[in-house]
Amino acid sequence: MTSVNLAPRPSKKQVAQNGQKLQQVFQSIDVDSCPRSYNFHMHTIFSDGKLKPERLMEQAIAIGLKGLAITDHHSTGGYEVAKNWLENWKLENPDNISAAPTLWSGVEINARLLQVEVHILGYDFDPEHPSLKPYLTGQAPQGEDYRGANVIAAIQEAGGLAVLAHPCRYRRASAAKLIPEAARLGIDAVETYYSYANSNPWHPSPKQTKQVKELGNRYKLLHTCGTDTHGNSILLRL
Repeated sequence: MTSVNLAPRPSKKQVAQNGQKLQQVFQSIDVDSCPRSYNFHMHTIFSDGKLKPERLMEQAIAIGLKGLAITDHHSTGGYEVAKNWLENWKLENPDNISAAPTLWSGVEINARLLQVEVHILGYDFDPEHPSLKPYLTGQAPQGEDYRGANVIAAIQEAGGLAVLAHPCRYRRASAAKLIPEAARLGIDAVETYYSYANSNPWHPSPKQTKQVKELGNRYKLLHTCGTDTHGNSILLRL
């Protein structure tokens, strides 16, 4: 398959409609959404994953995903490759275009929240926006850029949605403390459906899901899901 992207860039109207669609999807996410309908947490060789973006997209289409995001650490390189691949796939498969999933921009950023290092996911942002320049260098941010409030603000200034990743994975602070603080800083959503035990087959951890969902609802946050893929299958974490 050619790597040349022949598709035109989307208009501002199309971008706005895409953003509204993502919020609607987040409002519909439930325990059964991931990993075969949506997957919003995946890594490629552009950070610490094993999959090439092209192979990830092939799996997404084979599985029948409706939508996804590649969330490499401090990089959108995998997303850019996947976006070009998907546009070319559509051009080469005009009779099967309904099988193409929606691909949103994504990233995972290290940040400090309550003196704890957490990960903040960003979605549907403009990768070329100046606010994100300190966060797309391939390295974790430093200094003021490392503050959770600044990471959240940078994602939102670029038109995106900010999400607290796997809130129950942090040993130095509980989800019960981190989620209210993230909400106070204006975060948009929490990663509610996550497999903390790395189960095979993948399924959200019931106890943590219940807690995060209740906290998210209390603070009027949206909910997301993702396998946090680092291995060779987007249906699993490892």
